[in-house]
Amino acid sequence: MGKGIWRLTVRSEFSAGHALRHYEGKCENLHGHNFAVELTVEGDSLTPDTELLSDFKILRQCLKNVLETLDHRILNDVPPFDRINPSSENLARHIWQQLRAPLEACGVRPHAVTVSEKAAQSATYMEL
Repeated sequence: MGKGIWRLTVRSEFSAGHALRHYEGKCENLHGHNFAVELTVEGDSLTPDTELLSDFKILRQCLKNVLETLDHRILNDVPPFDRINPSSENLARHIWQQLRAPLEACGVRPHAVTVSEKAAQSATYMEL
């Protein structure tokens, strides 16, 4: 029998504007989105007292701390997006990277971050 893991998911959102460099279409112009963000973490042990992988409240706060740096901003002016395109793909990777250390300090590993500009499409980043 294999070793089990648990995965927990929290969701949040932020509003921001961006312009996609070199896009050659309408999205190359400055425009805005209400970005939806989904964070999934994983771990292989529960706390001995409460038998939780992590408190959802802690996960939501970690995500909120990162999203506050992006909320109501022009993403092209916010590092690292002043150098790289503020695409959903790059946003998902950036959020994942910013969350890694605080989540690991809480005893869980980031599994995936998904960013959606619209409900019908999303980009997911994870490290294997």
